[in-house]
Amino acid sequence: MTKYELPKLPYDFGALEPVISGQIMELHYTKHHQTYVNKLNEALEKYHEAEKKKEIAEMIALQSAIKFNGGGHVNHSIFWTNLAPVSKGGGDHPKGELAKAIKENFGSLDELIEKLSAKSVAIQGSGWGWLGYDKSKSELVIATCANQDPLSTLGYVPLLGIDVWEHAYYLQYKNVRADYVKNIWKIVNWHNVEERFLRAQ
Repeated sequence: MTKYELPKLPYDFGALEPVISGQIMELHYTKHHQTYVNKLNEALEKYHEAEKKKEIAEMIALQSAIKFNGGGHVNHSIFWTNLAPVSKGGGDHPKGELAKAIKENFGSLDELIEKLSAKSVAIQGSGWGWLGYDKSKSELVIATCANQDPLSTLGYVPLLGIDVWEHAYYLQYKNVRADYVKNIWKIVNWHNVEERFLRAQ
């Protein structure tokens, strides 16, 4: 059976400072993300056993743990690559096809940032703000997901995620989620977002 593992972080813990502190990055990656991976593997193992024994009720009971922890793993794996140190292109402007699509769908990059920021800040409790791609309409969309639900549950391809769980910012920004969201744009890796966009098309 496949065991899931933490993906390698593409930069050092302190590389995203001052936007995200090294302490937050280390905790977020080694504790939170690692826990999702561990619990996903655990749940899948139990599911595998239940499947062998044809215990359908047990299989159904395990699905919420698989969705939550699997979503946590998927979302964070995207999130780490969506960010980059300023020295490695973090905060640069989108280019090419992605820049064109942003202009078509939102009018401008500033409009996109404003809309996605507002939606992300307004999430009640824990969740994610997303820029996604709607294949059926060939357009970019802004969406939010509660808890660790992956964007694919809404039928969209994830391009750029903003983690607004408190563990992503509280040590540094306290309860001011809006400041964290405003600052995160300084380290968005638009090159990675564009790669995801071109693959999604």
